[in-house]
Amino acid sequence: MRLDALFHNGRFTTLDGDRPQATAVGVISGRIVGFDDEVSGLSADVVVDLGGAPVVPGLNDAHHHLSMRGKRIRELDVSAEAAPTLDALYRAVADRAAGLPADAWVTGAGYDQNKIGAHPTAEALHRAAGGRPVWLTHTSRHMAVASTEAFALAGYPDRLGVPDVPGGTVVRDEEGRATGLLQERATVLVDRLLRPEATEEVIANIAAGAHAALADGLTSITEPGIGTVDGIGHGRADLDSFQRTRERGQLSVRMTVMPYITALRDCGPFEPGGEWFGLDLGVRTGVGDDRLRIGPVKILSDGSLIGRSAAMCCEYEDTPGNQGLMLFEPDELRRYILEAHRCHWQIATHAIGDAALGAVLDAYEEAQQKYPREDVRHRIEHCAVADDAAVARIAQLGVIPVPQGRFLSEIGDGLLAALGPERSRLAYRMRSFLDAGVVLPGSTDAPVVAASPLLSIHDMVNRRTASGQPIALEEAVSPLEALRAYTVGSAYAVHEETIKGTLSRGKLADFTVLSDDLLTVDPAKIGEISIGATVVGGEVAYNAGAAS
Repeated sequence: MRLDALFHNGRFTTLDGDRPQATAVGVISGRIVGFDDEVSGLSADVVVDLGGAPVVPGLNDAHHHLSMRGKRIRELDVSAEAAPTLDALYRAVADRAAGLPADAWVTGAGYDQNKIGAHPTAEALHRAAGGRPVWLTHTSRHMAVASTEAFALAGYPDRLGVPDVPGGTVVRDEEGRATGLLQERATVLVDRLLRPEATEEVIANIAAGAHAALADGLTSITEPGIGTVDGIGHGRADLDSFQRTRERGQLSVRMTVMPYITALRDCGPFEPGGEWFGLDLGVRTGVGDDRLRIGPVKILSDGSLIGRSAAMCCEYEDTPGNQGLMLFEPDELRRYILEAHRCHWQIATHAIGDAALGAVLDAYEEAQQKYPREDVRHRIEHCAVADDAAVARIAQLGVIPVPQGRFLSEIGDGLLAALGPERSRLAYRMRSFLDAGVVLPGSTDAPVVAASPLLSIHDMVNRRTASGQPIALEEAVSPLEALRAYTVGSAYAVHEETIKGTLSRGKLADFTVLSDDLLTVDPAKIGEISIGATVVGGEVAYNAGAAS
């Protein structure tokens, strides 16, 4: 037998109980065929020396907006790192505008009012851009700010007459003019002018995101939301853009994509007495292959914590009278969930606030009672505020929560301000889920925060904000548990645990080479570990010098 590739002189942590450690791995047709003595003496087309480096199963982000991350890489960066003050943000807009035609849009993303003191305003953006239209998306992607000219192009001159939008908020001044900030579903009032995006732009964004993901050690990603312009996505042909990127050899990571709920529709009868809700031809969760496949359907039920728009059972600590909002009316949300479940979709519902979480769990439970299915694995994206009763209910229903470790540091101080000291103990729980027997995936929600899985693992273990404040330290997990979340857990969350998650014979030869062993290094230094190489299907897709 001749191998396609042999990787040797590595310290493999396989996460497979039958063979937890190895020093060599053999690969044929992109899959693992043996370890150590099983491949000893075999010849190979490619032989890679890993120089004694530690190796883990390929890291897998269960909730990562890869195409948006690529777009963020290519557009104006107005994050707090790039523009640490409001004045710096306006200067960045002015600098970008100076190099553009007089009627060109200035688009950017990443600002956080919690870090720069306030949201930008329409008039200040208008002046900074020299009258050009400006559209800046908040780091949460749940709100954005438009300039005066952008409002005018949308049909609202002088920022007057901007209508209310169900499931969204238009912030206005005392004269009734929009100040610039549009929250949740109200963003479509301006954003519709910029979408659908040109196919070549979307392809360029996907390719840029995939290239960056490899450098982070990621071999698999689930993108939560494609296919719409009124929810999440770039346009109706998003899947075609992913396919074209793959055909050009630029989709270098494995992708599971979630259609957004409004891309699904009532398609009419598909059998006597049965109506189909979904995509044409009966396309649903599971269609595709190990490189590009359709996963759950994504639904947004509420807003964000740092934007104070997540639907809460109680008022926000720092905004009395505000309990956030639901993005769909209760009956509409319930119908979406019941119909998607009936037509055999796995469902991934964004629910950050505890009120939203309760409504979604009610709908999941009703759906299963009415249309029983085996091993459904519906998900709660973020699952940011959950009390003990909610944790127990999630376990009982077999639901998968998808919290983000990196939120704890990058936006943790904003979370503490929003929730207060008592309710912050319920934020982004992890230990409680594991103790309840729930499978925990690993994710970042990039580009909302940094995409690095190692930084996220660091925060899952250490749970401190950027200023050093602890967030529910009792919810910390061990480095091994965090690693399992980013491998086994994320694979399980999309029904792929039989082909990835551990390094085992017959599974995909996806693994990540590290600069240090995250299971033995000082936990406070996990975030300092770097990526040495990323291997996808037995091919070195990224190499920082660890593979020779």
